[in-house]
Amino acid sequence: MSVAYGIQLPVQSQSTLYAERWEAGAGPGDLVETARAADRAGFAYIACCDHVAVPRRLAPAMGTVWYDPVATLAHLAAVTTRTRLLSHVAIVGLRHPLLTAKQYATLDHLSGGRLILGVGAGHVAEEFVVLGADFRRRGAVLDECVDALRAALGPQEFPVHHGEVYDFEGLGQRPRPAQERVPVWIGGSSPAALRRAALKGDGWLPQGDPRDRLPGLIAGLRRTRAEAGIAAPLTVGALTEPLYVGRPAWDVGRRTLSGPPDALAESLRAYPAMGVDQIQVRFRCRSRTELTDQMAAFGADVAPDL
Repeated sequence: MSVAYGIQLPVQSQSTLYAERWEAGAGPGDLVETARAADRAGFAYIACCDHVAVPRRLAPAMGTVWYDPVATLAHLAAVTTRTRLLSHVAIVGLRHPLLTAKQYATLDHLSGGRLILGVGAGHVAEEFVVLGADFRRRGAVLDECVDALRAALGPQEFPVHHGEVYDFEGLGQRPRPAQERVPVWIGGSSPAALRRAALKGDGWLPQGDPRDRLPGLIAGLRRTRAEAGIAAPLTVGALTEPLYVGRPAWDVGRRTLSGPPDALAESLRAYPAMGVDQIQVRFRCRSRTELTDQMAAFGADVAPDL
């Protein structure tokens, strides 16, 4: 069983949990070169996060650098040709579904059908409050948003949705997405998120669960989906440990998987063996050049053996 591989872009989000030091001084040119490297190295997608504003209480950990996903992915669509464009994840409950659909339909149209819409509930209360969204009901609102977005990103120029929170019909939107069905991947590892992914998603984006938890979560996803009578395939994802292809000459951290390509491939083959369809990889690096070199080495020497 083969597995696809994608990457969360550097620079565009700079949480202290994962940002490398060089990213603080990086900018648009580094994003462009990283996206081009992903395109060359066979990465299935490049991904961008979504936060509108970070409150002061969370800024020391999260930082305030969070590029807008639609603007960023549209910019990078123009310098790539193959790699898909993933929002990981869009907090769609912060915006009306017709607004979200207008933005992402345009992105799909401009990119020739390369959008994957990753969605999640969000976790920053102040963002919801300042934008007039209901933080306490964000899960239920997300459930309805997925239904509304299915309609608004579908083939109909005048989509129809009648729900508890959102209600629209008789309002046309063009351009339509280039894809007949935009894939919607659901993010999160809570019980509610897992159920949402099983019942409403085309894919699941976990939050970085360790390897030993994944088989149980995947089994639960597939069981819930089967019990609901949903036969369509579900793209199951996983976030790998940090990687370094080769023998590092610097301290890459004890959790990082490093070594020759065949050893990395052998370790990463555990993911498709447990039912994972796509892995999101992250490389330890001290510069953008080291990152793109790592991506090229992974695509050429590790990926063929996955």
